[in-house]
Order: sequence, then structure tokens, then C-alpha cells
Amino acid sequence: MRTRNLGSTGPAVSELGLGAMGMSTGAYGVSDRAEGIATVHAALDAGVTLVDTADFYAMGHNELLLGEALRGRDRDSYRLSVKFGQLRGPGREFGGQDSRPEALKNFLAHSLTRLGTDHVDVYRPARLDPAVPIEETVGAIKELVDAGHVRHIGLSEVDAATIRRAHAVHPISDLQIEYSVLSRAVEADVLPTLRELGIGMTAYGVLSRGLISGHWSADRTPDPTDGRTFLPRFSTDNIEHNLALVETLRRIAEAKGHTVAQLAIAWVAAQGDDIVPLIGARTRTRLTEALPATEVALGQEDLAEIEKAVPAGSAQGDRYPPAHMTSLGVGN
Repeated sequence: MRTRNLGSTGPAVSELGLGAMGMSTGAYGVSDRAEGIATVHAALDAGVTLVDTADFYAMGHNELLLGEALRGRDRDSYRLSVKFGQLRGPGREFGGQDSRPEALKNFLAHSLTRLGTDHVDVYRPARLDPAVPIEETVGAIKELVDAGHVRHIGLSEVDAATIRRAHAVHPISDLQIEYSVLSRAVEADVLPTLRELGIGMTAYGVLSRGLISGHWSADRTPDPTDGRTFLPRFSTDNIEHNLALVETLRRIAEAKGHTVAQLAIAWVAAQGDDIVPLIGARTRTRLTEALPATEVALGQEDLAEIEKAVPAGSAQGDRYPPAHMTSLGVGN
């Protein structure tokens, strides 16, 4: 597994990262804890060194799962990226973002306990808190950096102006944001700003939450606990259009001897060495399929063919429901 740097100030990590959200029930349906732990072990054994989670994934269950999976591993052999601040209620409803200095320090204390570690490698607010200036949030995380509890500061789903303001307080290692062949809004302003400032990107949703994995079908009935039930791109109004795009990608992929998932992951990785795709595999089977994407070489002709087949803006439907779109720094 080759490595890439998270920006000019961040750590060197594997060229693919592991997103752990789906290993907890509530993201993509009912999860299997044992299989999730086995998948983490398989990823680490394959050379994956970046593992991403959040304190609000399944109300802390995801961090507890990772704490168990990582127990006994050399702490210097992997990097933990943790998001914080999304408030949840007993019914798992979302209640906004809390990025107050006193709150984030409390959040981190709980995360460190659940993860079984004394530090996280990248700590980031999950969304921008409209009630707290980003300078205050980053300043508070800087205090945690100075104390040794956090190694690097990241951001998630914010616009170019917010990135500049945050970076002026303390160097930002990377921005975590959705980026895929179907979600390309970052290309207009955000990605150029990151490159100007020497900030990396960890790209989540590279398979559009399974939509372009090659394993989704229009007649699939999601589990009631599957969060994709509420996503516009999976709705009955949009799914057939979007799956037609997937079939176009499948034809390109199979002509090159790859799966559509491998092609989609490789496309993100090919957009620059400063981008690290996060693979949301929750089973060893899906991990095994995803890892060969690192060996998919896409030249300019290949990229042009993909661009022609699935141009920017071709997906139908927003990437989140309307209530959640308002909290994003960029759109689709």
C-alpha cells in the first residue's frame, strides 16, 4: 500500500482510508459487530493506516467497536480521524452541531475513552456550527494539540471562506468532504483553495453510499434501519436515472477488467495525490473488492471517457435531504 500525505502539515497515511460508519447499525442497515471488527483487522493487515469515525456514529457504538478492533495494535501503526459535534436525541434524531470549546473538549474526553487511546491523529468538527465562530473552535482544538491529545486539526463539509479562516488560526491538515464521480461541487472553489493552502482532502462517499458500487438495484428494498431510505438519490423518482449512469460506468470498467466500484474509487484517487479516498467497507468481501482500486491506472484518455459518460452534474437528486443540505458548505 503506497502512502499519501494529508496536506503539507498532516501525517502520511495509506492511499486508501477505511470509513467505519457502516459498521454500526443505523447507517446502512443492521450491522454485524464481529464482521466489522474482522474487516478492520483485514484492512490493517492489508496496509490501510487511516481509520475514520465520529463520536455520534450510532451514539458512540462505532468508537467502541474500533476501540475493540484496535486493541493490542501498535498505536503508531494507524491514524485515527475523528469527527465531533453532531447532536443526537434518544430517538437518534439530529439536533444540530455543537462546536463550543467547552463542548468539544468534553466530546474528545469521551472519544478517547471509547477508543482506548490517549490521542487522536486528526480531530474535526463534523459540520460548521453557525453559533460559534470557526476561529474559536479551531483555537480550542489547538489547545488540545498543544496538550498532546490531538495531533492535527481537520475540517469537514465547509466552504472555501471557512477553510481560510480556520487555517489562519492553525494549520489545517485536511478537509473531509463528499467527492465522487457523481458529487463534484468541491471542484469549483473548495479544491483550488485546499491546494493553494497546502491542505489535503479525505474524500468520503466515493461510491455514493453504495449507489455506484455496482451492487444496488432499483427494486432493492432497504432495511428499515438503512439511512439511505431518506436520501434523494435513492428515491423512486431518481434511482432509475442514477443507476443508468452506473451501468455506463460498469461498461467502461468491465472493458478495462475492473469492477465499477474499483473504477469509481480509482477515479477519485486520480484527481490528485493530495486526495485520500475513504472506503466505507463494512465487510471483508467489500474490502477485498475495493483494495485493488489502488492498482487501477487511469490515463487522460480514460478520465476523458468517464467524464463524457458521466459529466459533472449528471446525478439526479441532492446528496442529502433538504434539512441536511443547509448545513453543508457546498452542494452536490
